[in-house]
Amino acid sequence: MRLRVEFTTEPFDLDEAPAHAVAAREVVEAAELDAVDVGPFGNTAEGGAEAVLSAVDALLRKSLAAGATRISLQVNVIGEGEK
Repeated sequence: MRLRVEFTTEPFDLDEAPAHAVAAREVVEAAELDAVDVGPFGNTAEGGAEAVLSAVDALLRKSLAAGATRISLQVNVIGEGEK
């Protein structure tokens, strides 16, 4: 099974990336995922179910520890050829 996770961390800071956003980015970039797209207003990552679920667990834990007050995420099951 393949999954896509879309997430944002808050509070927002448009001047520089807050520590919780940096922590989230580091987690998804270090994970064994097939695709990662990080942006200022939303982020996506996709890959096999175990890799995505492990990354989500680490993302939640590390972002909260780094000061996130809210983390919004959505996880979707995707088909092999879907982008």
